[in-house]
Amino acid sequence: MNIGARHHSFVAVGREIRCDRPLVMGIVNVTPDSFYDGGRYRLPERAVAHGLELVEQGADILDIGAESTRPGANPVSQEDELARLIPVIAELAHRVTVPISVDTSKASVAKSALDAGACMVNDVSALRKDPAMALVVAQSGAAVVLMHMQGTPQTMQSAPRYDDVVEEVVSFLHERIQAADAAGISKNHIIVDPGIGFGKLLTHNLELIDRLSDLTKLNCPVLVGPSRKAFIGQLLGREVEHREWGTAAAIALAVDRGASILRVHDVAMMADVIKVAAAVRASLSTVDQEHHA
Repeated sequence: MNIGARHHSFVAVGREIRCDRPLVMGIVNVTPDSFYDGGRYRLPERAVAHGLELVEQGADILDIGAESTRPGANPVSQEDELARLIPVIAELAHRVTVPISVDTSKASVAKSALDAGACMVNDVSALRKDPAMALVVAQSGAAVVLMHMQGTPQTMQSAPRYDDVVEEVVSFLHERIQAADAAGISKNHIIVDPGIGFGKLLTHNLELIDRLSDLTKLNCPVLVGPSRKAFIGQLLGREVEHREWGTAAAIALAVDRGASILRVHDVAMMADVIKVAAAVRASLSTVDQEHHA
């Protein structure tokens, strides 16, 4: 058990967002084909209503995406992505006070989303897919999530291989932090994500969650997104609609091991899980500090 306390904050367009407790990032998919809720919130008014509901349920951040990155997903054109995203982001930016993150790997889409009121970019390619993305982030002062992925959404689950998955993910993220810094993105704007389910087999996902504290050594907030993913289905033999309890277990363990941000579909339920797991972790940290005093 990893009980050392780690408190982080990050800056997003001039706003300091503190992670003194683990934050809940609520997912709003404005897509027809996402693995869990594809098509459910495709209409802008439904997506906005869902975003407002997630904030009511306790979301600290909203992550809005219009291109599915599930295994085998087809790419979406810039025009389609913008048409889906911008009305939703613009409306929510006027109606909520929580930070809005845009889930995209396209620089032009990120810029339009930031202009519409987003203040974070969640880039599953870690600034590798679009050479202009780093400049957009640097010039805007947005926060950025750098995620590890082996391959692409089209190929990532074909045959992922690692000698030491945790060591390789940490090394990759360290390199991407350096690349971001070279592009003018300050470290206090960076969040790292091990990419659960992105080019990982069951054993890789389990090891990454178990050894998540290794990622905290990068001295950036760590975001984890296990919500309803295939590895939980493999373990439980359950379809995506029935993976909430497996997700809860993964979330609690991720909090114990130092996650700062948890990206989830089921905000109300997982906010409770996170609150209890964080309280236990904080209690153990206090006991440990008193023992060594």
